[in-house]
Order: sequence, then C-alpha cells, then structure tokens
Amino acid sequence: MSKFKKKKSGELPPVSTAALPDIVFMLLFFFMTVTTFKKDDYKVAQDFPYADQVQKLDKNDPIIYIYAGKPHERYQKEVGAQAKIQLNDKFANVDEIKDYWFNTLNNDVGQEFRYVAITALKVDGETNMGLVADIKQQLREINALKINYTTRKGEASQNYK
Repeated sequence: MSKFKKKKSGELPPVSTAALPDIVFMLLFFFMTVTTFKKDDYKVAQDFPYADQVQKLDKNDPIIYIYAGKPHERYQKEVGAQAKIQLNDKFANVDEIKDYWFNTLNNDVGQEFRYVAITALKVDGETNMGLVADIKQQLREINALKINYTTRKGEASQNYK
C-alpha cells in the first residue's frame, strides 16, 4: 500500500518562459549598442577629388556639413542635371545656407561653439567652382571662416583624367 502514486499520463510539462524577458532585453541592448544610423541620404554625387596633404578631423569637433554636386539620376527629373547644393536631406539654393548654418549651430552643435565650428564642404570633383565660390561667399557673410574640403587621399595628379 503505497501512499504515492505516479501519474502515467503522456503529457510533457509546459516550457518555462521565465527567462524569456531577460533574453529579449539582452538582445535589445545588444542591437542598440551595435547599430549605427545613417546621418544623411546623399542626393548629390560624392566623387571627391584627390589630395596629398590630408588631415582627419577629430570626431569631437563641431562640424556642419554642406554637400554640393550633380544630382543622382533619380533626382535629375525633378531638379535638373546641373550641380546643386544639398543641406540635410533636401536640395537648397545658395541663399538658404545662412539659415541652415545657424539652425544647425543652434540645434545640433551649440551656440557656444560658434567661433570654433567647422563647415565641411563635401563637393563632388565635377562641380564647377562658381557654385563653390557662392557657398564660400555666403559663409563669409556670416563669419563662418573655418572651412574644410573633404577629399580622398592620393596624388593630386589623379584628378586630371
């Protein structure tokens, strides 16, 4: 006469889900730390000229980017094939540079960095210098005199094809 009887049913015990939230949060934190976000969607060509005296900017420097170049093929029906200026993710006119520069300075960089902020011009190698001169003139008018040209490292003679 036994006091304990074994159940002889064929059921499996339920799967424990107690560790599931821990696993989900661990994966969430992993992907949050590993993922990088693309800052801008380039709508203009980005074939930079070569230069032999190149310096890298420090990632801690306050940088304001201005893109210029021939629009990609998918945008040429809208804006034409002439070189354009891109500010953030939209095409812009030369006279919009001042407002963009101050808005970026106030929102992203900080007003205290006004005199040390670097304006990085990412200009396609095929862009005419008239557009670049217009951009520089607008920057001169707001006293944004620290300008950096983005290039590729190589011999300057590679620019002549």
